[in-house]
Amino acid sequence: MTTGIDEAGSSGLASVLMKSGALTSEWLSAFTAVPRELFVPDRIWPGIADGTEQGALVDRALNPEAWLRAVYSDIPLTTQWDDGSHVGEELGNSPTSSNSMPGMVFSMLADLDVRPGHRVLEVGSGTGWNAALLAHRVGAANVVTVEYDGDVARQAEENLRGAGLDVRVIVGDGRLGYATCGPCDRLIATCSIGEVPRAWIEQTTPGGLIVAPWGTGYGGEAVVRLCVGEDGTATGPFTRSSAFMRIRQQRTERPPFDAYLKGRPWPADGVASTTRLSPSEIGGWIEQFAIGVRVPGAFWRAERYDDGSYTLWTYATDTRSWASADHVPGESEFEVVQSGPRKLWDETEAAFGWWLDHGRPGFERFGLTAGASGQHVWLDRADNPVSVV
Repeated sequence: MTTGIDEAGSSGLASVLMKSGALTSEWLSAFTAVPRELFVPDRIWPGIADGTEQGALVDRALNPEAWLRAVYSDIPLTTQWDDGSHVGEELGNSPTSSNSMPGMVFSMLADLDVRPGHRVLEVGSGTGWNAALLAHRVGAANVVTVEYDGDVARQAEENLRGAGLDVRVIVGDGRLGYATCGPCDRLIATCSIGEVPRAWIEQTTPGGLIVAPWGTGYGGEAVVRLCVGEDGTATGPFTRSSAFMRIRQQRTERPPFDAYLKGRPWPADGVASTTRLSPSEIGGWIEQFAIGVRVPGAFWRAERYDDGSYTLWTYATDTRSWASADHVPGESEFEVVQSGPRKLWDETEAAFGWWLDHGRPGFERFGLTAGASGQHVWLDRADNPVSVV
């Protein structure tokens, strides 16, 4: 079969990935056997390696060279917007399916620690590339991939068949796993979660591993590597920062601003104060993660102005509380307004102060435990849970 694969591009990407440590020798044969090109559609929106932004549409029919460069770069490629409702060439509102960044793909596969013959369940088929890599390693008969979007699933299955891999593709709710295939040795999710589904733990054999991106409602996300125990719990460390699309059934509703002011002019019943903590200090990915763990049920938006200043709004998901903090470049004191039973800016400051007091821990110092009684994040040790403010 003639694939038109750009061998120089493929080997160049392999070199980049091996130099970074993401691609190891045990996965090199899979990288070569199931090239990324076979799992990328003709129309893509290339992303960037260290963020969540997308560039302009690249159409293979119009610019095959640019398409190949994107395919053989270590960047994510958005393949669907707005759950498939988006049409046209412009960016959509929200990316909802992609071919993930190769460096992240192989780093997560390394976390998964699969062996030939392992039974693997994947949640989030996407274009099928990740399932294909797994199939090459453990055998196609040992891989099942579950995808909620029927159109995405059909394309993934077509891509897998085109690569000669008879992987079972299931259209369904990934939170439920796929009990029909029996307990699996490994489970990997290519979509982020905020809660570990109970079915994932139940369908993974004791001693097996679950690898998934996990993020807070406030922001911040990292890949967690959970080992399933005999007692029905799963626990393990976070291994690296990540930025995946949230599984559809766990997306968080973001009420509009009017839901908080309730028809009253700003600042409504808000109480004014000042802070020496600049909103700009808490916008990093790990800072958002630490705040999100300690301040559940909250999210933020930024309202930016032409002079470089902005207002950081923090909202409670129940719409009863809100806070605003005004960042002005060059200032050392910032205006704050808070309303509702929760003092959200005070909670944010306390959570950020906790993070500073503990030495600004990175993702690798955090871990997660999940089970029938719920889940909690811990710091350094599984018996040291992070408390809520």
